[in-house]
Amino acid sequence: MSELTEIAATYPNLVDRFVRYAKVNTRSNEDSTTVPSDPKEVAFLKDLAEELKTIGLQNVRTMDDGYLFADLPANVDDDIPSIGFISHVDTADFNSENVNPQFVEDYDGKSTIKLNDEFSLSPEAFPSLKKYAGQTLITTDGTTLLGADDKSGVAELVSAAEYLIAHPEVKHGDLHFAFGPDEEIGIGADHFHVKEFGADFAYTMDGGPLGELEWETFSAASADIKIQGLNVHPGDAKDKMINALQVAIDIHNKLPEHDRPEHTEGREGFFHLLKLNGTPDEASMSYIIRDHDREKFNAKKALLKSIADEMNKNFGEDRVKLEMNDQYYNMGEVLKDNMQPVHLAEQALIDLNIEPIIEPVRGGTDGSKITFLGLPTPNIFAGAENMHGRFEYVSTRVMKQAVDTMLKINELNVNDSILD
Repeated sequence: MSELTEIAATYPNLVDRFVRYAKVNTRSNEDSTTVPSDPKEVAFLKDLAEELKTIGLQNVRTMDDGYLFADLPANVDDDIPSIGFISHVDTADFNSENVNPQFVEDYDGKSTIKLNDEFSLSPEAFPSLKKYAGQTLITTDGTTLLGADDKSGVAELVSAAEYLIAHPEVKHGDLHFAFGPDEEIGIGADHFHVKEFGADFAYTMDGGPLGELEWETFSAASADIKIQGLNVHPGDAKDKMINALQVAIDIHNKLPEHDRPEHTEGREGFFHLLKLNGTPDEASMSYIIRDHDREKFNAKKALLKSIADEMNKNFGEDRVKLEMNDQYYNMGEVLKDNMQPVHLAEQALIDLNIEPIIEPVRGGTDGSKITFLGLPTPNIFAGAENMHGRFEYVSTRVMKQAVDTMLKINELNVNDSILD
């Protein structure tokens, strides 16, 4: 029996559902002022709502922030905690048009996978491939991203709900499912309706490889800098010219050289220069600032402000204008005082013979914001590797194991609550 046939015997629509979702362009738009940010997301969520109704979920409704909610009422009389599962439908800022998923069945863990005439996936460049010997992989055709971040999570949520509806003998408490827009541009969960969602705790199914269980994230801020120069003829520039591009370079060079993404790991934070545009007359820069430790995070923001203030003092006027905005905070600051959902997920992984990988996320999830809104929401693996680009891939077996994990969390929740 092939792996795909074996998966289909338990979750008949999981793989086909993922491929169908992946083919739909739902890339979010950071330049938009609408919520959701792109009509493509709205259309996808509308179709998804009809699918949720078809499989039998109840109270399917769309919130004013674009989130799609649906419920599966408890089939036990015991008063047990209600669980939420959350995924996002948008994809990242890489070509998302005409996604054409490719299947590599029974991958040997060592061969190079040809995506097209120009691009390939090789274990030398991507050592993670070696973990997937004997598994079926879904890759891109080398021209787009795959969208497994987070279409794999979306397919897993729907497939878990479908399984429970088809197997009423499996006991469960109230379960709540949410599908959101605009996670990739950092605004999707800004106004998540925690009370309306109705869960006691939740999980985002938005992690990467098998076993990831994440309850700490970066704290994050954006920083946008506009520089007004004084442009004169370079032949007559002495003691007159203020080259806005040179000012931008000077600002960047005043930041710690080590505190860049390419030099950091683990809990080390960074300043990441995203954009630098301009002319000697005017220039603009954009940074993201990240750190797990709140004090260090605040110190990084203070350093950048002090550099801008020093520049303006030396100019004798405000030529450097800095705007900083906090984006999200380390959800571990909240979850450390309520580790029930983390311990439940960890035990589920252990019971499924999946080694838990519990490390701080060098990034963030919608769970960061949702946790600070009052709903504890750690993050669980959904299977994607090499996210956000042409080398993205996902294992069908890992997607199945993600659904297994959701069902095991439910089982432990029911059994533990009844025993208590």
